[in-house]
Amino acid sequence: MIYLLLALATVESGGRANAVGDAGAAFGVLQIHECVVIDVNRFAGTNYTHTDAFEPEKAKAMAHIYLNGYVTETRLGRKPTTEDYARVWNGGPNGFKNPKTLKYWLKVQANLPPRQ
Repeated sequence: MIYLLLALATVESGGRANAVGDAGAAFGVLQIHECVVIDVNRFAGTNYTHTDAFEPEKAKAMAHIYLNGYVTETRLGRKPTTEDYARVWNGGPNGFKNPKTLKYWLKVQANLPPRQ
């Protein structure tokens, strides 16, 4: 998952921890929205705040919780792929089946490091 998170950070913010996007609604290296924070806290019983997204380690932890909450074999009806994780990150819980997230996946895929 670490390689995926690095690729997501590159696509989302160019790796900038202080990035603000989507007209002020998305924060940090992974461009986290408030609704993601709410889901993360619900899934994990945590108390993250939206501004925690400006701290890269907290942002990665939140992304991990969010993605593992929504990208499951039970929800998808099959074993999840890296593409599924990226498309959910971009398009929300059902992003894996939204055709609009395919372009995002191609950007992420281009930023994944080569497999060793």
